[in-house]
Amino acid sequence: MTGTPNPPFPMRLQKFLARAGVASRRGSETLITAGRVCVNGTCVTELGSKVDPKVDEVTVDGAPVSLADEHTYLMLNKPAGYLTTMDDPRGRPCVADLVPTREHPGLFPVGRLDKDTTGLLLFTTDGEVAQALLHPRHHATKTYVALVEGEVTERELDRLRSGITLDDGPCQPARARLVEGAGDPKLERRGKSKRSVVELTIAEGRKHQVKRMLGAIGHPVVRLHRESFGPLVLTGVRSGEWRELSEREVAALRAHLEQEGA
Repeated sequence: MTGTPNPPFPMRLQKFLARAGVASRRGSETLITAGRVCVNGTCVTELGSKVDPKVDEVTVDGAPVSLADEHTYLMLNKPAGYLTTMDDPRGRPCVADLVPTREHPGLFPVGRLDKDTTGLLLFTTDGEVAQALLHPRHHATKTYVALVEGEVTERELDRLRSGITLDDGPCQPARARLVEGAGDPKLERRGKSKRSVVELTIAEGRKHQVKRMLGAIGHPVVRLHRESFGPLVLTGVRSGEWRELSEREVAALRAHLEQEGA
């Protein structure tokens, strides 16, 4: 879905250029350092410079640049093997290859999933909503389904529910439960070793957090899939495909931010 932009906020110049569809983030940095970008008529070569899209006039080689009049919101069902980046200098597969960047310049992922992690990845051109969703005070929960080594016990899950401590500090209490039966088909069991399927919901976004949490209770992750992000649930989209959010889903995102003090 597209929507009317929120009031703009200051952002780094290279980020502005990337979201406007001029070039990738790295390509935008090259344009700036080459002296091809001007803000309010003045050439800017410092990468740390910021602009306010509402009041500042930005040009590249004399041509004006602006953000789209409407924002786009979509969800991708990310397959394994893709980096969560819009540009990879080593030419590895990245999520930008899977979403309509030509039709929606400035599209970018909100947060990230590991290369081998599958599931819901939100994309938008709305920097303010993205920034708010990733801010700790808004508690945008994420639910994962993990196939792990070994038989997980309720006592072990209680450690996650109480707030386990990792090497970079304590985690907030998580919601955790065993998934009965064969588990999620996306996490198909293979081999004869004992394995369990665990559903884990967290409100933080530390690097490899779910994998580290489950590893800390003695159950390394074999495969990991994200089912939800904030009020959004992965529905109606196959692996490697995307769809635009419905009006109801965009409204739910905004209501979540308002409720949490956006």
